[in-house]
Amino acid sequence: MKVLTLGLALWAGALAGCSAKKPAPVPEPPPAARAATPAPPVLSGTLDEQTVTRTATVQKIDQKTRHVTLRRPDGTKFTIVVDPEVHNLPQVKRGDVVRVTYRESIAYEVKKSDQARPGVARTTDVTRAPLGEKPGGTVTNTVSVRMTVTAIDQAASEATLRGPHGDVTVVKVKDPSKLGAVGVGDVVDITYTEALAIAVEKAGREKVGR
Repeated sequence: MKVLTLGLALWAGALAGCSAKKPAPVPEPPPAARAATPAPPVLSGTLDEQTVTRTATVQKIDQKTRHVTLRRPDGTKFTIVVDPEVHNLPQVKRGDVVRVTYRESIAYEVKKSDQARPGVARTTDVTRAPLGEKPGGTVTNTVSVRMTVTAIDQAASEATLRGPHGDVTVVKVKDPSKLGAVGVGDVVDITYTEALAIAVEKAGREKVGR
């Protein structure tokens, strides 16, 4: 899923479930400036959120070549090569469970203008298990896209937004009652978060979830 494209295509949901024409991807400008005291949101919520967890059991480990053979819950096996950046491989034993959890969410906020310009901001956070413990860690990527409301047509239930590079998109609002809370000059922030967590657990804890 292309984060920036997805964010621009779905920002219309910030106006309570809208279907928008998908704008062309735009180059990333410098992160949007933020006001010292952000304005409280007029509307906010989550457009989409999902979490998927998968597990596999360690069957064989070659510490010299760093090859690890894993068995899925359905009995099929596969082999991976563990990156040298993983320092705790000696802590992994046969029967341990490798648990991978993937989560993504899209949140929105419509706020009164705080003079911040439209833009795109990206952050990445990485955590690792301490030395001597079972390998594990997380990677979280966040992309925020800010657009500005430039026009509202109450009769047609439409709003026009200007993106980071002046790109304009007209939104057809599905719930016109929400449009009454939005004004020209308001800003729409869409935040896409993608998180991947990997953990090695002791034997006997293998489960599968969605």
